[in-house]
Amino acid sequence: MRYCRFVLDGQTLYGAVEDRDGEPWIVALAEAPEEDLVYQLARAQGISSAVAFAPLPLSGAELLVPVTPSKIVCVGRNYRDHAKELGNEVPAEPLLFFKPPSALLEPGGVVRMPAAAERVDFEGELALVIARRAHRLAVDEDWRSYVRGYTLANDVSARDLQKKDGQWTRAKGFDTFCPVGPLVTDEVAPEVGLTLETRVNGELRQQGSTRDFIFAIPELLRYITAAITLEPGDLVLTGTPAGVGPLTAGDVVEIMVPGVGSLCNAFAADTH
Repeated sequence: MRYCRFVLDGQTLYGAVEDRDGEPWIVALAEAPEEDLVYQLARAQGISSAVAFAPLPLSGAELLVPVTPSKIVCVGRNYRDHAKELGNEVPAEPLLFFKPPSALLEPGGVVRMPAAAERVDFEGELALVIARRAHRLAVDEDWRSYVRGYTLANDVSARDLQKKDGQWTRAKGFDTFCPVGPLVTDEVAPEVGLTLETRVNGELRQQGSTRDFIFAIPELLRYITAAITLEPGDLVLTGTPAGVGPLTAGDVVEIMVPGVGSLCNAFAADTH
């Protein structure tokens, strides 16, 4: 199963994604997940109408963030090399923080770099999408049944504000600081090993494998849900490998994982 969320003829739609000649295509319309309340309300009120749909390449679609999470839970320092590059100790247990849903940004959208920040960094990550309510997962539970699929995310960070504030809410939570997409897929297996690469203006800056997680996904889910109930559609960002660095206005960041696709966003100064 692979799906995306996109706009066609002014309407928000979900599409089933398949490969054609090695390229992802939206081949059919798909049912929206129940947590997309705006979509479900419009449908219930008869606001949405039928659209003429013909298959189109994913690259030619007006893509939206493929999920509508109630919360975004992020894991810090989940790669040893990343912890070391910033001069931090490897955590003894998962280090959690939140990004607000208002930080979400669609593929191809422009990240606005706030004037309050002197240094804005990229952080390419694999993210998982929650399938059903998860609360206090037990060691013997099938963690895979709680995961709908995987997508890509950029944990954009105002690094100087992160250090200044002593906690990460503002530095990680600016509007546009969480690009996500382009699709959600359950056709990959991070526990086997997925290679994540991040390029800035075409230059390879990050390369890591999910086999190098300090805390694997089952452990993360058990730790998070011991304190926080996860709801369908919620996002969990699993951490970034070494290679993060500062950006300047005009830079383009592309995050890639085979089977999950490519998430590309430009950065610009926020003039508002």
